[in-house]
This record gives sequence, structure tokens and C-alpha cells, in this order.
Amino acid sequence: MPSFDIVCEANAVEVKNAVEQANKEIANRFDFKGSDARIEQKERELTVFADDEFKLGQVRDVLNAKFAKRGVDLRFLELDKPEKIGGDKVKQKVTVKNGVESDLAKRIVKMLKDAKLKVTAAIQGDVVRVTGAKKDVLQEAIALVRKGVTEVPLSFQNFRD
Repeated sequence: MPSFDIVCEANAVEVKNAVEQANKEIANRFDFKGSDARIEQKERELTVFADDEFKLGQVRDVLNAKFAKRGVDLRFLELDKPEKIGGDKVKQKVTVKNGVESDLAKRIVKMLKDAKLKVTAAIQGDVVRVTGAKKDVLQEAIALVRKGVTEVPLSFQNFRD
């Protein structure tokens, strides 16, 4: 039975490279001279540090530009509220989404069932596996999901015959 997986994950190498390039640009920019602006990364969690709210916005803009340049979709990023840390310095946590959330997975399964395509969708952890009798039906399912889900970047992997 042909099948494929619907996943939502950013390329970890590209995320790391984008963070390193952003830090390099921040270190070299004149408007950040003498400031404590930087981005730290721990696995899928980024922490943006800056001297004030304005500079925090500028650091985020640099980070967004580097993500775009590296081909990492900005919809992977989930921003928390900025926090004050001692004096007038601020930090903000940015989470890189990984895996299809359960609500979205249920919505995808329901969308495929409602379309009356001859496919079976099963939620397996943070992946949705879709199986069908023919490749053409699976391609219709991919087109339907691409059209119906726009708030998160989904990719379709492990296409098997």
C-alpha cells in the first residue's frame, strides 16, 4: 500500500546556521556596539537578549531575515512575551515548532475523511500517516492538505510505494 507522512519540522542545521549568522551580524552592526544583544540556542528553543524593547525588535528582525535567507519558514517560530531581566534589559523565548500538534492532526484526519478520498489517515505521535490504494489518490490528499492547512508549514515525507 502506498503511503506518506505529514510532518512539521524545521531543518535543524539551517536553524543553527541562521542563528550563528544573526549573531555575527549583530556583533558587527554599529547600532548594537556596546550592547548585550545576542541570540542563544538550546535544541529547539532560542532566547533573544537585548538592552530594551526596541533593540529586541531589531534583533528579531535580523533573525527573521537570516531565517528567510536560509529557507526556513518563519511560521515555525512561536514567540513568547518579552520578559524584563534586571535593569532595563529584556529577553524573549522563541520556540521552533516540531511535530504536528494533536489538534491540527485531528483536523487533517477529519479533512481527509470529509473529502471522501479513498485514503486512511492515522495519527502516529507527532506525524500523520496517510495510506491509500493508488498514488493518484495520495497526490490528491497532498493537494487537499496543502490547500486546507496554511497556518503551519507542513512537509510530506517517506512517500512509499
